[in-house]
Amino acid sequence: MEKLITEHLELWTSAQKKKAAGGRGRGKKANGQSAYGIKKLRELILELAVRGKLVPQDPSDEPARVLLEKIAKEKARLVVEGKIKKQKPLPEIGEEEKPFELPLGWEWTRLGEIGEWGAGSTPNRKNYEYYNGGMSWFKSGELNDNEELSKSEETVTTKALNECSLRVCLPGDVLIAMYGATIGMLAILKEQATTNQAVCACTCFRGVANRYLFMMLKGWRPKFQNQGAGGAQPNISKIKIINTVVPVPPLLEQHRIVSKVDELMALCDRLEQQQDDSQATHHTLVKTLLATLTQAADAEALAEAWQVIAAHFESLFITEESVDLLKQTILQLAVMGKLVEQDPNDEPASVLLQKIAKEKERLVAEGKMKKQKPLPEIGEEEKPFGLPVGWEWCRLNNVIDVRDGTHDSPKDAIGPNTYPLVTSKNFKNGKIDFDNSRRISESDYIEISKRSFVEREDILFSMIGGNLGNQVMVDDERPFSVKNVALFKYYNKEYSPPSFIKKFLEHLALDLQSKAIGGAQPFVSLGYLRNLVIGIPPQNEQHRIVAKVDQLFTLCESLEQQITDVTVTQTHIADAIMTQV
Repeated sequence: MEKLITEHLELWTSAQKKKAAGGRGRGKKANGQSAYGIKKLRELILELAVRGKLVPQDPSDEPARVLLEKIAKEKARLVVEGKIKKQKPLPEIGEEEKPFELPLGWEWTRLGEIGEWGAGSTPNRKNYEYYNGGMSWFKSGELNDNEELSKSEETVTTKALNECSLRVCLPGDVLIAMYGATIGMLAILKEQATTNQAVCACTCFRGVANRYLFMMLKGWRPKFQNQGAGGAQPNISKIKIINTVVPVPPLLEQHRIVSKVDELMALCDRLEQQQDDSQATHHTLVKTLLATLTQAADAEALAEAWQVIAAHFESLFITEESVDLLKQTILQLAVMGKLVEQDPNDEPASVLLQKIAKEKERLVAEGKMKKQKPLPEIGEEEKPFGLPVGWEWCRLNNVIDVRDGTHDSPKDAIGPNTYPLVTSKNFKNGKIDFDNSRRISESDYIEISKRSFVEREDILFSMIGGNLGNQVMVDDERPFSVKNVALFKYYNKEYSPPSFIKKFLEHLALDLQSKAIGGAQPFVSLGYLRNLVIGIPPQNEQHRIVAKVDQLFTLCESLEQQITDVTVTQTHIADAIMTQV
């Protein structure tokens, strides 16, 4: 069985899932990946432990049958002495309740036979005399598989203990959460304490090591979670817990199992740390090498930097994060004029900007748009890098009309002659989710459209909240209104190709979060967007840039698919090994 662990170390350390909970530490990695393989390895260790396959059996150990007989006698004595209440006999264990065959010396029993179980309660919150006392009072959310639980968030008084049916738990008691998302979470008490009704505590009888019980319950967690499934608030009861059938090994083997589990979990910790360090190093390396492209002073330096990356391409772009960095770099090179060669025969961008300015004058004269206030001149300090020959700096609103949707709150409407009201919440994977948008009346739609009429190929851009920078290009003709989003419209699509503007805005969105105004609810203003400084290439070069970006992004998508295929295979193998066990 140890070969399942040692001979598959490469699998355990390479199998990952994006943005999923990890193993022992349960937290996400900084790069958005979780150590799925190591999580499955931890589960495998616990599975082997509770099946008696992690350490060899010793025929000289006192068998668990004798141990359970001693526990039964101890319980009878404690009942006679009035130290515990006599419990109703638990049902005999049927063969169908035994999920696997036990090793020699082990026995099946119910949890209620090996410890005294009890839940706590919540004293009346209105009675201030019950709280802020001298005894810890733990809630289920404070259980985090910690083996030395102490210092609760709240405490209760002696008065609460005397009047509120609170169970006093002893140091060494094993706690298990029974309600909600925390079902099956565990802890071992380090101090005398009590709990609320969402936590059940077990005082083990002599012959059952509390750390073995803790480890075994952790391995049994999926069973408890399955029992609690269903309903708005999933839960398990004390009755379900004490009736749960579990395997019990001889006492000495319990200690050997716990020791081996500790040893192997420490190995998992080291593997996970090595994986984190390796991923962080890889991420830094990729980021540093890609930065040499954007920092290249001229075409020759750019070519040299690319040769270094190209020579190690297959070993650099092996994660979703590294491919994301590559895509960001492609967009950065595009807006810097470093992605395609300049053609001296192209009409310079200065002429293009003059054409756009005349187009704006025509639209104002025809009453199709209001005359705009002149934007400030661009200072040298606003120019982040040098532009190629033929390019020009300008402000975004001089190239494209930056508006916004309504800030009013029109009432919802139902029935015919209603129109969707789209916000950034309706942006889904680069598309508009009309099915889940609000609907407004025709009169409200007409009123909003006077200022913010949306047309095909217009770009909607989120200015606020957690999805700041998310954007969609309108791809159908249906009429709708927008609220609390920026609306980018064109003075002339020939002079400002939508595909090029979209690429610039995708680049803008990459670092917009860090530059956003505000804390808990970050945002950027319409004025900020209008005044953004953008490098404009000649009209012909804009089309060449878009074609090159699309070509390279297709390569990136191919890389991402390869990574996904490998990841799926690795996770399936890890799952298959667990199933095989």
